[in-house]
Amino acid sequence: MVLIPTGAGGSIAVEDLGRTLMHEHLFVLTPEVLENYPEYWDEEERVDAAVAQLTRLKAAGIDSIVDPTVIGLGRYLPRVRRIAERVPVNIIVATGVYAFVEMPHFFRYRGPGTLLGGPEFIADLLVKDIQVGIGDTDVKAAFLKCATEHPDMSADVERVLRATALAHLQTGAPIMTHSNALLQTGLIQQEIFAEEGVDLTQVLIGHCGDTTDESYLRRLLDRGSFIGLDRFGLDQLLPTAKRVDTLIRLCELGYADQIVVSHDASCHTDAFPDDMRNAAMPDWHFEYIPRVVLPMLRKRGLAEEVLDQILVDNPRRYFEALQGDR
Repeated sequence: MVLIPTGAGGSIAVEDLGRTLMHEHLFVLTPEVLENYPEYWDEEERVDAAVAQLTRLKAAGIDSIVDPTVIGLGRYLPRVRRIAERVPVNIIVATGVYAFVEMPHFFRYRGPGTLLGGPEFIADLLVKDIQVGIGDTDVKAAFLKCATEHPDMSADVERVLRATALAHLQTGAPIMTHSNALLQTGLIQQEIFAEEGVDLTQVLIGHCGDTTDESYLRRLLDRGSFIGLDRFGLDQLLPTAKRVDTLIRLCELGYADQIVVSHDASCHTDAFPDDMRNAAMPDWHFEYIPRVVLPMLRKRGLAEEVLDQILVDNPRRYFEALQGDR
């Protein structure tokens, strides 16, 4: 049996994930700013608001969310655990380093090719999060997250991808990425992972729903990876109607067993003041898929078994790569 560690501590059977949104965040924060300007953060208010949002999400028919918040995005497991213990939704957490150009100074000067040299200790930290637990909690990461925004990838970003691949090979934990679909950086990610010996069927290329370029998406899919159509509601990047068209077209082409969906939303991100975000992006929230997108797909004739494939079966298959009981 494959068991998936959860944000509440302990684990669930992979078969118990249920209907899963595969790329959502509890919080995306800048801890240094919030520590120095505490007027922008109220811990109890934010925790209570997150609990309320996730409780409503369960009522909308979603059983689990996968949270790829890692180093660089403000991950703080004690807060995640407090929320996870209070909500009826499973929260699955990640490990990784998120960097578009430069990695944090903590990593930059130690390791292969750096000023001080030495072994690749990034991978050691990621493996520890998966096998032992994150920080001083007993919460274990269930998957790895990394990012490639620009095709002219920096040495720092390439190093993170290769360290992620190394941690995957040591643990069996699957990989999820942030990619830029318009710049087709998912292809670069696949190349690096393949060079490192990663089975590309254990990789999920994220943010692929930001494009309607069928040729690009098929190139990713034909190498075996999952793709995330995971920014529903973020119409500034691509309207919902076009995202739905792309999903249906890929299903018609036979790729339904490699697609997962989500919003890339959050309970709160300090990148946007709440009132501005809600006004500018009113559909960018956790309940948009179950309450709006799924009815649209049903109306377009997508069969219930295909929806179950995307929401239940594919997340289960993605996490079945974890080695042994968790």
